[in-house]
Amino acid sequence: MENRNTFTGKIGFILAAAGSAVGLGNLWRFPYLAAKYGGGAFLFVYILLAVTFGTVLMITEISIGRKTQLSPLAAFGKLSKKWGWLGKLATFVPVLIFPYYCLIGGWVTKYTYATIADLGAAAQDSYFGGYVSSSVEPLVWFGVFLALTTLVVLFGVNKGIEKLSKILMPALLVITVGLSVYVVTRPGSLPGIKYYLLPNFKELSFKTFLAALGQLFYSMSLAMGIMITYGSYLSKEEKITEATHKIELFDTAIAFLAGLMIIPAVFNFSGGDKTALSTGPSLMFQTLPKVFNEMPAGRIIGALFFFLVLFAALTSSVSILEAIVSGIIDEFGMKRVPATLIVAAYGAALGSVCSLGFGIWSNIKIIGFGILDFLDFISNNVFLPLVGMFTCIMVGFVIKPKSIIDEVESNGAFRSKGFYSVMVKWIAPIFIFAILISGILQSFGILKI
Repeated sequence: MENRNTFTGKIGFILAAAGSAVGLGNLWRFPYLAAKYGGGAFLFVYILLAVTFGTVLMITEISIGRKTQLSPLAAFGKLSKKWGWLGKLATFVPVLIFPYYCLIGGWVTKYTYATIADLGAAAQDSYFGGYVSSSVEPLVWFGVFLALTTLVVLFGVNKGIEKLSKILMPALLVITVGLSVYVVTRPGSLPGIKYYLLPNFKELSFKTFLAALGQLFYSMSLAMGIMITYGSYLSKEEKITEATHKIELFDTAIAFLAGLMIIPAVFNFSGGDKTALSTGPSLMFQTLPKVFNEMPAGRIIGALFFFLVLFAALTSSVSILEAIVSGIIDEFGMKRVPATLIVAAYGAALGSVCSLGFGIWSNIKIIGFGILDFLDFISNNVFLPLVGMFTCIMVGFVIKPKSIIDEVESNGAFRSKGFYSVMVKWIAPIFIFAILISGILQSFGILKI
């Protein structure tokens, strides 16, 4: 087995973990959910949940990783032999997500190029549909993105993941702040800014809480085994609570700025029509190119935006691949290079199937879903909340919260340990179960949310 690397310091760990958390969920999913669920009301709920649920779950996962010095595939079994199955379930989530996440990363790579080369064409209604339904071009851009992700992981923790994060995360923050300032200072942006920043508590509902808590998992890379993997690379000298708060701050700041960048711009472009913001993936690939095409210096602004999304997607895809590779290294004693190449080959195969599911295989349906949509449903709506819920149950009732508290307090105070115990044993698993049930019911059209 390879010697286990560690991050060279706290900054490297924080930037790498923040890079994992900051991804497509922050830059397109958060803004359209904020628009759909009341703007400022959703923002208020999300921040409230981030500093409660988010803190508890992230501390738990980072502590499990550092305590065991193992990937999730082996870590749960080390904590409790009877719960080793949970490590397999936790590892299965990134295995499902990796191929289609890289495919979407390929779409982002294509649009980064298209925005620079011919923004007018990219803004046409038929452009996105024509691109994803073709057989060859999406596979080429998917291959480019997959190769970049694989290359970073091949270089390992220090020379690959940490070095990339130290370059891309500051760049991502600068671009996000710059674009947000540009958008909010444009004429006509004020109504969108007010809608986003001023909470209307009449719009608060249980659905808002469910949507915000579901976004929290998606945005902060929770219950995917990623934070356990990165925690296993964290030095025993670093304070877990301090690192957790900084990761959350970075992640939430990027999500907040993404909303501040996108909601006023689309609000202005659509004349205040909120439905233009609630269109899921097409917000990024169909609506925003139109917005950039109407802006002064739109090609520059659009290119910067898609570079921003590309950076975020790359740091997240690297963390997903690393979670899988780390598990293979720990479980089978394989070297990093062959483990990475095997997973990359798997990702290329299944990602290609997902891509063709929009074209020549678009007639293939799995319980009513297209290929990519099925993988997204089963990973994000089923396995992800299951892993989060069972992790809380295991910590709360099997190994006990004290085992996590002791790891946190091994080099610093844990002032909120009483709150942590109550959250991880009772409140978190109950709410996560609600997410699980509602997500399944929504996907089959039984519950409208």
